[in-house]
Amino acid sequence: MNRTEKTQLAGELQEKFARAQVAIFADYKGLSASRADDLRRLLRSQQVEVKVLKNNVARLVTKDGAMGDQAKSLMDSVVGPTLVAFAFGDPAAAAKVIHKFAQDNEALKLKDSLMGQKRIDASGVEALAKLPSKEVLVAQLLGTMNAPVRNFVGVLAAVPRGLVTVLAAIEKKKAESQS
Repeated sequence: MNRTEKTQLAGELQEKFARAQVAIFADYKGLSASRADDLRRLLRSQQVEVKVLKNNVARLVTKDGAMGDQAKSLMDSVVGPTLVAFAFGDPAAAAKVIHKFAQDNEALKLKDSLMGQKRIDASGVEALAKLPSKEVLVAQLLGTMNAPVRNFVGVLAAVPRGLVTVLAAIEKKKAESQS
């Protein structure tokens, strides 16, 4: 691979890093090609693109410093065969798939990763994997926002309900006294 090809590849990678919600790095040494294809297939459904990162090209990506100091220090520390999963959709869903796959396949080991321009360690990726999905978080938020209104309606409905209960008790008492 000559210098112009490396520069072109670095530009493509820089664009992917900019678009991705999270870029999860993993060591894939010892992972068979068929298992790597299985991982790619699982991640594709989550809007995740998997690339094998050439370490020298990774250093070219951050050379100008546009991605920030944390990204530069991460790229400088990358050694060995590295797989990068660029999550363009829900970052938690991508982290869940990779984390589960890493648990099932000891050959895949999570490394420090990038969330935006912030460096997160492997335990941060695991924490991201344990988050509920985006849909569940939105439902929880809407439920929390709806609770005060629902409680207020319940309080307002309690006054007429109490009045009806008292009137029913009075009617029952009068009916008993007439009998």
